Order: sequence, then structure tokens, then C-alpha cells
Amino acid sequence: MTLTQPPHPGIFDEPPVAADTLSHLGPLRGLAGRWQAAKGVDTSPKADGPETKPYVEHASFEVIDGQTNGPQLFYGLRYHMHINKPDEKITFHDQIGYWLWEPATGLLLQSVTIPRGQALLAQGRAGAHDRSFTVEAVRGATTNGIASNPFLDQNFRTDRYRCAITLHDDDSWSYRLDTTLMVEGKAFDHHDTNLLRRVGPPQPNPLAAG
Repeated sequence: MTLTQPPHPGIFDEPPVAADTLSHLGPLRGLAGRWQAAKGVDTSPKADGPETKPYVEHASFEVIDGQTNGPQLFYGLRYHMHINKPDEKITFHDQIGYWLWEPATGLLLQSVTIPRGQALLAQGRAGAHDRSFTVEAVRGATTNGIASNPFLDQNFRTDRYRCAITLHDDDSWSYRLDTTLMVEGKAFDHHDTNLLRRVGPPQPNPLAAG
């Protein structure tokens, strides 16, 4: 008698998607909602040396429906981060993207797009109950790379990006961003840190909301 092995999932086979994303976000659940902070700290390169300045930040993380790539299944958040300096109305930094988590493997992804002509995909790993996690992107990588417009790549080249997030028990979370730049042939470590507090609860994803 010949035993037939069960077929392995094919690249076109899609798993069932849970209707309620919020219950399947794993480590990202604590980010869902709206946040703000007034004491961010930015250290960036200037012609006469590094400059450290405070900033005000508003952030929103919207729950999205589960997404599949064949058998791969992600649950995630669509986010927007908007930053001003305290004494200026003009936007200092604007950032959009997605945070995605794959329950089957613990793969964690952050996509970043900013209106200076730059985008990246950072990658890490996290368990469902982790309260801190880190993602990284590296220039030249094909799965967690950094792409910049020609001017930035020539004059303010980003070689590495690292984002570390910690969720706190008092309905707040903090981050540290470390970006390695090449400016006029010299490496510069660009840092951003902030602690954000909740100003709005998470809303259900479209499928769960009906």
C-alpha cells in the first residue's frame, strides 16, 4: 500500500483571515490608537556641527484588515506620524507607513515613507506578548533595504536605520531611532527619542466594524 503525503501549502494557497485584527496584532496591539507628545528630542547634522532640538509629535495607528501573500498572513497597522518644532508651524517631519506582524513566524516589518524622497522596509522578530521590539533596515539589502532620491543618496546617505519601541503599563510607549548617515564622507549618528501618551482609543478594522 502506498501512503500519500499531504500536500505542502502552495504559494497560491491562502489561509483564513480573522475578522477582528485587533485581537491578532500580537506585539503591535499596544500601538493601536492616537498619541501625542511634546518632549521629543532630535539630534541631526548641521553645517557647524550636531544640533539637538525638541519637537512636538502627533501619531495615529489605524487597525487594518488582515493581508495575505499566498500562505503568508499579516495583521497590522497603518500609521501616520507628524512632527513640528515647538516654535514653528511648518511641518518638521511627516511619515507614513505600515507596521505588520506575521503570527506564524514572528516576523515584524515597518515600512517608512517620508516626503523627502525616501522609503525603507525595516525588519525584526517579536513574540505575541513582547512589550519591546526592534526593527532594522540597511542600505543595499533586498529584504530590509533603504531607497533614497539621488540628492539624498549623494549628500546625506542613509546607511542604516534602527527603531526600538517599548510599550509601558501607563498607556504610553517610547521609541529610539538610530540612523547612520554619511555626510560629506563622514559617518553621523542621527538620534530621535520620544515618549507618547494615548489621546484616542483604537478603532476596529473595516471587516470587524462591518
